[in-house]
Amino acid sequence: MGTFLGFAFTLSLFFFMAQGKVLRYDFVVKETPIEMLCETSRTVLTVNGLFPGPEIRARKGDTVYVNVTNTGPYGITIHWHGVRQIRYPWSDGPEYITQCPIPSNSSFLQKIVLTEEEGTLWWHAHSDWTRATVHGPLIIMPAYGKMYPYKFDQEHAIVIAEWYTRDTKDIIDEALASGGDPDLSVAYTINGQPGDSYSCSNGSAYNKTVVRGTTYLFRIIHSGMNEEMFFGIAKHNLTVVGMDGAYLKPLKTNYLMITPGQTMDVLVTANQAPDRYYMVFSPFVDTNAPSNKNVTRGIFQYKGRHNHRETPELPELPGFTNMSDAGNFTIQLRSLNSKEHPSTVPTKITRNITITVSVNQQPCPANQNCTGPQGTMHSASLNNISFSAPSISILQAYYNNIYGVYNKTFPDEPPSLFDFTGNVSALGEAANVTTEVLKIDYNEEVEIRFQGTNFGAAENHPMHLHGYSFYVVGMGDGNFSDTYISKYNTVDPPYVNTVGLPKNGWAAIRFKADNPGVWFMHCHLERHASWGMDAVLIVRDGQKKHQKVRPPPKDMPPCSVSLS
Repeated sequence: MGTFLGFAFTLSLFFFMAQGKVLRYDFVVKETPIEMLCETSRTVLTVNGLFPGPEIRARKGDTVYVNVTNTGPYGITIHWHGVRQIRYPWSDGPEYITQCPIPSNSSFLQKIVLTEEEGTLWWHAHSDWTRATVHGPLIIMPAYGKMYPYKFDQEHAIVIAEWYTRDTKDIIDEALASGGDPDLSVAYTINGQPGDSYSCSNGSAYNKTVVRGTTYLFRIIHSGMNEEMFFGIAKHNLTVVGMDGAYLKPLKTNYLMITPGQTMDVLVTANQAPDRYYMVFSPFVDTNAPSNKNVTRGIFQYKGRHNHRETPELPELPGFTNMSDAGNFTIQLRSLNSKEHPSTVPTKITRNITITVSVNQQPCPANQNCTGPQGTMHSASLNNISFSAPSISILQAYYNNIYGVYNKTFPDEPPSLFDFTGNVSALGEAANVTTEVLKIDYNEEVEIRFQGTNFGAAENHPMHLHGYSFYVVGMGDGNFSDTYISKYNTVDPPYVNTVGLPKNGWAAIRFKADNPGVWFMHCHLERHASWGMDAVLIVRDGQKKHQKVRPPPKDMPPCSVSLS
């Protein structure tokens, strides 16, 4: 009997370690007064009154339930960025893609299914522009009984964000109505602090006190809306060990380039003379579109009584427009590809898809004054299709076989071939405005080649795919050529959920379509996503029960149009 009980205990312990725990959090979305840059009467949407919002901390294999109660003035959704949500897209979050907004004064219990993710991810609002202030860290530690593949002494989340002087929903609503550019942010913040480089900041800056000889894991989250960033700490080297919830081969560098939507795990050892050093986020701007070229500074300060200089030393970062340094950082990233964390790059591709990524212009409607370029309206597209969100959720329409909500004709290649990155002035810049989906069979091995174009204000586009992480097997400048395939990295490419498509360049990604459901794909520059640089992938169910989308929860937020 004793032997049997011991065996049973061992099995139950193994089951617990494999399945993880069930954790619960409560989120209350509400308007909160935030004092920032001498604005004393401003209220913004937050979760639990915090900016940035509360941290969720779990382990690989855990299941997390978050009860989201919306007390704000309008509907909202929450997305768990980088979580694959295997077979459970119902809680993924993008409005009118997997759900309708959570109405004011109501709740939605969201289920976060953690499977392969390990590292730093984040959560954010996925409706209108509310993610500007509704966001926070999602930290996934190794599974029970497992260790990190690197050593550190302490860890801290660092969240970069953008601050606006007006309600962000009003900003984007007005811009979409007029066709013009949305307001620029006026400041960047580190963990809610703008830093001492802004007038009226009252010297407020994120201050990290460190102990000499200690190694820190900085979990860096770019929650900003429209600007990519360089980051560095004066006199200190950085070692990048993770990205987007997966491990990397350690990369030693003195700066990072990180796009909106991306996360990076970075080791920093406090090994310099005890003093005060600036940590700086500085924008990377490779476009002629309007941009916020401010910087934000935090302070990396050694503990103890030392002769600290009055003004901390600044790091040497690449200039705002340094495309070479931005690209050189990105192409060095490699998956860890160890025995514990192997790379499984698809090599038998059954579906090839090429998607052009463009900033467009639409004609101004009759009897309307538009404020876009030459009196047009700003627009954006993938394969010349500018996405138009429906009035009900695509997932709910797909699951319930409701017709007329979307079309199934998103093409596997651009509608026409031309010199994508050359002189396109003779070509029309209008795109087709419609709701299209791209259907993929379960278990297909997929390659998507994103191709930048020279329409409008071309720039780097951080392309994000919900429901999947993917391997970035190739990247380069100019137009893609089949001759590049032989140069792909299929051994240890980075495994990420957001890839920076170079300005007037290309990026090739691969994944196995093993997660059925409806999944959003979009540029993570918010103005481009709002203009239509989006698409929807529907991965069909497989034949077996464990290859099918799970049933929806009973408390799905209601849509304005009946789904019966």
